[in-house]
Amino acid sequence: MAVEIITREAVKPSSPTPDHLREFNLRLLDQLAPVAYEPLVLFYSNFQQKFTVAHKSERLKRSLSETLSRFYPLAGRIKDDASIECNDFGAVFVEARVSCLLSKLLEKPDAEVIRKLIPIEIESPEELTGSLVLVQANFFACGGLAIGVCISHKVADPVTFSTFIKAWAAAAFRSGDSTVLPLFNASSVFPPQNIPLARPAALEFIRDRCVTKRVVLDASKVAALQVKAVSESVTCPTRVEAVTALIWKCAMNAARSNSEHLRYSILSQSVNLRKKMVRPLPEHTIGNLAGYFASCATECEVELQSLVRQLRKGLQDFGENYLKKLGKDKASMAICESFQEAASMLPEGTVDFYVSTSFCRLPFYGIDFGWGKPTWVTIPTGAYKNVASIMDAKDGKGIEAWVTLTEDDMAFFERDRELLAAASFDPVASDLIMPMSSL
Repeated sequence: MAVEIITREAVKPSSPTPDHLREFNLRLLDQLAPVAYEPLVLFYSNFQQKFTVAHKSERLKRSLSETLSRFYPLAGRIKDDASIECNDFGAVFVEARVSCLLSKLLEKPDAEVIRKLIPIEIESPEELTGSLVLVQANFFACGGLAIGVCISHKVADPVTFSTFIKAWAAAAFRSGDSTVLPLFNASSVFPPQNIPLARPAALEFIRDRCVTKRVVLDASKVAALQVKAVSESVTCPTRVEAVTALIWKCAMNAARSNSEHLRYSILSQSVNLRKKMVRPLPEHTIGNLAGYFASCATECEVELQSLVRQLRKGLQDFGENYLKKLGKDKASMAICESFQEAASMLPEGTVDFYVSTSFCRLPFYGIDFGWGKPTWVTIPTGAYKNVASIMDAKDGKGIEAWVTLTEDDMAFFERDRELLAAASFDPVASDLIMPMSSL
């Protein structure tokens, strides 16, 4: 699939940032975030003939300009390890042409192909010096459109990403939601600290010769998995817990099949802190407000029920050890302690470390720029091993996951009988594309 870049330009805020807002303080969690972009691709196929390429492109740029005025730090540049210079440099907007039909791409989505639809590499160091928001509008020969968006991890977690995209789409659609103003008060709870901008070395992800596969569980298989995961201590496993435990179990079995020794396994997950605070913060509070907790498994803990228990225990321990401090003016200390504890659990060469990020329950399938809701939404993955990104399927009940493992581990993982009984590898991305469709 060829993707040809047609234009690349800066989209500036529609109104200048006031002088008293020209410097924006990063929060502690922004400082600890990895040097990377958070990516998203939304696919649209149900266009009417009245929407020309020029019309769609102009609508996207105009509404992006309006949205950047309200999300003004995202139009700036990182100044140092504690602040953003809100200089209205703007976002990068790329217009591209894709040679194939959208239906062809959706027949068997490929991670490497999808990465061509975003405007920058996920792990690009440009995040520290360049644009914080980049957009690539990919126009297919059939009339379909894929909007690839990357937002700096230094200023956004998945909830902030969702808030920004919703506001942008609302501005394009001229709906009432475009009047919702983002809140930038998180630095009062998590003030910046005198620490290096980069994440601690012990928490950096590991590059290796990796393979990424898409795993999909439909609603009935997810529900059956939840029933299978029930135990006395976890009577109602969530969809995310059940699916995460299955992926962890199968990845762990693969790693152990390729190792001479049984190894300790740790899975890191994130939790939205906004609702966990003693005084909860609104969902449209902008920034990195995700805490990270670890779940551990020994060589004996490889059954689904026991792994779900460990996932629930990890969240409960995080609540007991750290979340309670968030309401006692000790938020920064609690977060630093959680990162230090995670680092101490990773002595080199003795632990298999996995990361799972959930985008479930975020309303990406409701994003309408004025030409209908997405046919498919996906999260492109980077090149780091032992990482899983999961999100809701279009029906809101099934789950899709991109899983990245080493080549050797993936060879075992994709043949795992328990996984194959519950999930499909690389199925057609959407049942909305009919076999005879011109798309």
